[in-house]
Amino acid sequence: MSKQKQTDADLENLRIGRQIRDLRKSKSITLSEMAENIGRSLGYVSQVERGVSALPIPILQAIAKVLDVQVSWFFHTDSEAPSDEINHIVRGNARRSLNFAGTGIREELLSPQLSGQLQMILTTFAPGSGTESRERKGEEGGLLQSGTLDIGLGEKSFSLKAGDSFILTGDEQHWVRNPSKTEDAVVVWTVAGGGY
Repeated sequence: MSKQKQTDADLENLRIGRQIRDLRKSKSITLSEMAENIGRSLGYVSQVERGVSALPIPILQAIAKVLDVQVSWFFHTDSEAPSDEINHIVRGNARRSLNFAGTGIREELLSPQLSGQLQMILTTFAPGSGTESRERKGEEGGLLQSGTLDIGLGEKSFSLKAGDSFILTGDEQHWVRNPSKTEDAVVVWTVAGGGY
């Protein structure tokens, strides 16, 4: 293998390793839990996250299953970010996204990474879709970009329209739902404290 190809492979291992680490931490999965779930050693998982060990597709598939994402989550887009933008900028055509199968919910990561104290996520709720009631894991808020959205907070519920914003604090249960039968609801979320 030429030196250039080796360097490219090393950079790719490092990029994928960072994505695995960030997503694992955001889901509060320990290195030990990951190692146990994929049938590998703790040292191996640590090396993968540091980009030191090669990552065969079957292992990447096992990791993706534990992290509850498609394997494609780890593959870059055609417009890979320049190295000086990686930790600061996310271009519109280079967002990582997740489709939650069967839920009608799609999320796009607007932040460069999931491991920081602040994340931004663009969520699209298909007509009639929403989340179950759950406790908050950190402060979060949002701006409804388009459509309508119902939010339940404890015993109260609120109806929002495009341009409305909200914040969820405290530890009350909350849920969100798109009440429309025809129009998507698009929300820009900001989540603090690693709550995503």
